Amino acid sequence: MASNRKTSLMVAAIVALAFGALTVLSGGRALFGSAEAQAAVGNAVPFVLWFNFLAGFAYILAGVGLYLRHPPAVWISIGIFASTALVALAFAVHMMQGGAFEMRTVGAMILRMGVWAGISVVAWRHFRQAQGI
Repeated sequence: MASNRKTSLMVAAIVALAFGALTVLSGGRALFGSAEAQAAVGNAVPFVLWFNFLAGFAYILAGVGLYLRHPPAVWISIGIFASTALVALAFAVHMMQGGAFEMRTVGAMILRMGVWAGISVVAWRHFRQAQGI
């Protein structure tokens, strides 16, 4: 069972790192890329776009921490999940108030919350087991 936990933690770390790199690249392209790249995001909501771009760096930090089995990475992961949920809530308010948005953003926020919920659970279980709690 301990081997499975270590494997799942390594998978979570790799997912976090890959997700982080892709998020930074896509967000950077949307924010700082060519006019065509910026136009391709359509009605992106600026606070969501900036949050996701900056969160990508936290994803990488969490991924490195999980890979190195540093306990604070659990709290970083949980913080990423919680802050993503708060931004998703603010995004929902924006939509309900009639603000312009892209439907793909809804799916992306659901995906981000699901990924970070999963990573947080894996990390929590691994470190809880390691501490004998």
